[in-house]
Amino acid sequence: MKQRIAHIAIVVQDYDEAIAWYTERLYFDLIEDTVLSESKRWVIVSPKGADSCSLLLAKAANPNQSACIGNQTGGRVFLFLHTDNFERDYNNLIEKDIRIVREPVVEIYGTVCVFEDLYGNLWDLIEPKQ
Repeated sequence: MKQRIAHIAIVVQDYDEAIAWYTERLYFDLIEDTVLSESKRWVIVSPKGADSCSLLLAKAANPNQSACIGNQTGGRVFLFLHTDNFERDYNNLIEKDIRIVREPVVEIYGTVCVFEDLYGNLWDLIEPKQ
């Protein structure tokens, strides 16, 4: 048997706002933006060069979902973005005025910092040790 995680849904307030943030600030690629109904779209973004998991931007459809925007994991780091060049991508976070929650540190597994996305979800930016 062969399986893989294809997408991770992240609840967003607005499709276009989220697309702009991920593509203009993190330089993700917009893979798909398909209108499914008057209020629902299938929106996929992915880091450049990624060949597996991507983000499905899912607009909150009710108050319960809206309450989870930015806190899908109860305040824990939610997503882990690996990079081949920590300094380049960390400098991009600074240049794009992205909030750094924990400054870079070198750990046994690599160099890492924690940043927030536009809704407050926490991300690790990691350059793994080779």
